[in-house]
Amino acid sequence: MIDYWPLIGIALVVLGFALKFNPMLVVTVSAIATGLIAGMDWHEVISTFGKAFNDNRIIAIVWIVLPVIGLLERFGLQQRAATLIRSLKSATAGKLLILYLIYRQITAAIGLHSTAGQAQTVRPLVAPMALAAAEKQHGELTEAEAETVKAYSAATDNVGLFFGEDIFFAIGSIVLIQQILAGYGYDLAPLHLALWAIPSAIAAFLIQSTRLLLFDRKLARRGQ
Repeated sequence: MIDYWPLIGIALVVLGFALKFNPMLVVTVSAIATGLIAGMDWHEVISTFGKAFNDNRIIAIVWIVLPVIGLLERFGLQQRAATLIRSLKSATAGKLLILYLIYRQITAAIGLHSTAGQAQTVRPLVAPMALAAAEKQHGELTEAEAETVKAYSAATDNVGLFFGEDIFFAIGSIVLIQQILAGYGYDLAPLHLALWAIPSAIAAFLIQSTRLLLFDRKLARRGQ
């Protein structure tokens, strides 16, 4: 006979969210209650929590990094980055983002995916620096133009990561491609797939760089 009592934990989650209690507290209490109702003793429940945290500790790094980034922003990281860019005479938004694209593709290609990203670098550093470069060269931007600069900053990070990471053969996407091709009778080594990702990465770099330079020209023509 199936024991449905452990499902009370789901009801506790729904009730806790409905009453707008602290989500972390609700989930923790519900998990403990589920374990105890299922017949686990207190020490076994705590041990299961510890094992789950240890097995997934890499995920917790994100929640450590985000507060650090928030503190850096609170104490003027964006302003310092913008000041640095304003001191460079020839810096433009397009040129700056092209340099970031090179960095993002190279680091992704060697497996260093987490050295940059939307939260880690685009919001606190890249976007403010691109805005500062655009304002230095073309004067004050409209709200729409500023949002476009931010969008290009985010898009550059996505392009660099997406087309750079497949060059690193020890990644899940390469394994997925290999398994799908194997199902159709094409037996390819991960290294071969990674090598053939290089032309795509080069093409992506050239296309995105062209878009960024055209955006620079568009900003330059707006006052004419």
